[in-house]
Amino acid sequence: MIRPTDSLQLALRAITAHRLRSFLTLLGIAIGIAAVILLTSIGEGIHRFVLAEFTQFGTNVLSIAPGKTRTSGHLPTGIPTSVRPLTLDDARALAHLPHITGMTATVWGNTEVNANGRLRRTTVNGVSAEMLKVFSIKVRSGQFLPEEDSDSARAFIVLGAKLKDELFGTSNPLGARIRVGGLQFRVIGVLEAKGQFLGVDLDDAAYIPTARALELYNRDGIMKIDLSYEEGVPAARVGALVTAMLKARHGREDFTITTQEDMLRTLSNILDVLTMAVGALGSISLLVGGVGIVTIMTIAVSERTGEIGLLVALGAPRRSILGLFLGEAIALSAVGGLLGLLLGIGLAQLIHLVLPALPVHTPLSFVVLAECIAVGIGLLAGVLPARRAARLDAVDALRAE
Repeated sequence: MIRPTDSLQLALRAITAHRLRSFLTLLGIAIGIAAVILLTSIGEGIHRFVLAEFTQFGTNVLSIAPGKTRTSGHLPTGIPTSVRPLTLDDARALAHLPHITGMTATVWGNTEVNANGRLRRTTVNGVSAEMLKVFSIKVRSGQFLPEEDSDSARAFIVLGAKLKDELFGTSNPLGARIRVGGLQFRVIGVLEAKGQFLGVDLDDAAYIPTARALELYNRDGIMKIDLSYEEGVPAARVGALVTAMLKARHGREDFTITTQEDMLRTLSNILDVLTMAVGALGSISLLVGGVGIVTIMTIAVSERTGEIGLLVALGAPRRSILGLFLGEAIALSAVGGLLGLLLGIGLAQLIHLVLPALPVHTPLSFVVLAECIAVGIGLLAGVLPARRAARLDAVDALRAE
């Protein structure tokens, strides 16, 4: 019986005896592993980036939009509908439900903003005073819209950071007058910069009271109600309370409820599939590496027929011959896998340095899984050649030599 140390020495000797051939074989596995690591790192980085973009406004948020639909959060604006609109009274009623910590009723549109001798077209949002609490937004200077009766809300406006710079530059805008559409407003605050959210510049916007926005855009109903609720309370429970309240007020379920939890779960599932898809594309090159191992090990069996016959003649068990050739295949794939990991992680970090805007993340689980796949490919690719070697007859093998 061949001792484990002897098996190891034989395997290493076989690998080092044909250095170029062995290197080219493990290079096929290395390129495949590097491709998988690189693509999945980019996919996982994008996954985390998108989820972070969504959660920057809080996770305990529930939105209600008019119209019963399964595919969109709100009905297209401007299209006539028999659906009963959501009103400020609906919003106020929902704000008093159990577990609700904040409410904002929203109306938005695009209009001209004129101030300080400058004209700009931008998004103007009608919101409630609790918008900051609902979406975890902070004020940089001044204050946000005060708590007032919606029917007598004063003509105040709060500017996004970019809009403030576009209209007033480095000047202090607080107290300045701004014409929005055909209405006059006074600036009382500037929000902290939030950056872009899925391509939408959140800082290039203005915020006015909801009632004033209804007047500005000549609308009867609000476009969306957002509610924040207590930590630890299931979204389903809050959704049931909202549904019961609005059905009692409207007489039917003519609205759509979307929870941040549902959106994140759906988005996470989609991104997981995309990450797996790009990983699968990269793994195609692993098949090429596997074919390379099969080819090389088949050639090795043919070249070492006499050696195999001598081992069998000296009493080496068939399983030892099988293990010897399987060990060589696994060693080649394992070393190739390690080389591929270093190459893939290095390329991922290099891309991140060259393109800082492209998020890249390589979880430890990906690294372990990739190396296990490499070893597995070596094991599978080496089975047929190893079985062929183990089944050789000693006399025939020696005669062939």
